[in-house]
Amino acid sequence: MELINVKMNENNEQTVLARDLYRALEVKSTYRFSQWFDTNAKQLIENEDFTSVDTTTVVNNGAVKAIQDYSLTLDAAKQIAMMSGTEKGKEVRRYFIQLEKAWNSPEQVMARGLQVAQQQMLQYDKQIKELSTTIQKQKPKVEYFDKVINSDNTMTVTQIAQDYGMSAKEMNKLLHNIGIQYKVNGQWVLYAGLANKGYTESTTGTNDYGTYTTTKWTQRGRQFIYETLKEQGILTSNEHVDDINDNIVGMF
Repeated sequence: MELINVKMNENNEQTVLARDLYRALEVKSTYRFSQWFDTNAKQLIENEDFTSVDTTTVVNNGAVKAIQDYSLTLDAAKQIAMMSGTEKGKEVRRYFIQLEKAWNSPEQVMARGLQVAQQQMLQYDKQIKELSTTIQKQKPKVEYFDKVINSDNTMTVTQIAQDYGMSAKEMNKLLHNIGIQYKVNGQWVLYAGLANKGYTESTTGTNDYGTYTTTKWTQRGRQFIYETLKEQGILTSNEHVDDINDNIVGMF
């Protein structure tokens, strides 16, 4: 038989409402609830043995009224029951002890462990499904990126510069200033640490003055430029527009 309602808090611990304990101890004719609790709370530590909670009650006219209550740990409830010094207090305390023994039995401990494990598995399953959905959405982009990066197509610095709203001259100067390239006999070439990474290719052409050599960027090199400039806080024109749009949306 349930002598008093015992609840579970968010930490999976057994708790008792002070008003339920007050009624179970049958001290209503001797003390008002507030007087009873204030007296017993002197032996307790707030936020350790008890916490303040809001609850409701139905008054005589049927209306619902908000009232103050307190959530007690089972140890605090046993202490108050024992301090009452009555036969009812002893009965309530023995009831709590029986509940505690049942709560700490190997079967109950295992059952709670399984419940926690099931909740974790449900959470992991949810995360896996969300990750799988994200992967499926990103798969075409990843495949396209790999295809582009590994393609044989090359780009002039003029084409890359257009992504940033720059001229080829401005882009070459920028790449020189941040330590990516330098000029040799009129051709921009990469510094030694970058020269053998497949970022550029040299092409030879002719004009009225003879032959000349030009540096072109591979798709891998284009990605390298993008990542390097982004670290410097330099974004493409499209990214600037996206940032502006995000800021505008955030204002409303």
